[in-house]
Amino acid sequence: MTELEKSHAGREAPSSVPDPFDLGNLRLSQSFTETAGVKKLLTIVPVRKPNPQDWVRVHPGSEYRENFPLIELKDEREEYVVAASLVPELVGEFVSKTLYTTVNRQGVVSLWPVRLPDPDGREMEWHRSAREAAELATTRWVRCKANRSLGAYEIFQAEACIAEPTWPDLTFQEVIRIAFRDRLITSMDHPVIKRLRGLP
Repeated sequence: MTELEKSHAGREAPSSVPDPFDLGNLRLSQSFTETAGVKKLLTIVPVRKPNPQDWVRVHPGSEYRENFPLIELKDEREEYVVAASLVPELVGEFVSKTLYTTVNRQGVVSLWPVRLPDPDGREMEWHRSAREAAELATTRWVRCKANRSLGAYEIFQAEACIAEPTWPDLTFQEVIRIAFRDRLITSMDHPVIKRLRGLP
């Protein structure tokens, strides 16, 4: 065997295992800027009071809150909004509530329903304290916790400096549309109305 043949025989066969440091697998894609610019869509907006463990903020703009006639199904913990044209026919079935646009520290946007005072001005401490918490949350992070002995919500204010929240680039009407897309009552034939009136 010649020296050249010996040299070739001593070489190892090329490895078939992919090189983990192949630049083709590591190089930053030219489309990275397009990928990095992806915008998260808001497709679900819960309608509920804040979780007692959540720090929340309320949108400071008055255009991001409004009073609505709502029917609450307590068993399902769902709120249905009633079209204004049906209000005269459904007196006694709905309650009037303010819907506040809120966001927690995890960035979850929701609507916080707070019952309005009765027509005679009477208001339960539960509702009064919830409204005070919502108003306070327009300028600072707050947490609400029910105190049964007190008969109201206790309000806690964050002591640490927390960054201002990031709000979705949507109008209040768009937020309402997302939140109530399957829970809008526009007819007396709606299943919820039939259920309340004992109709099949």
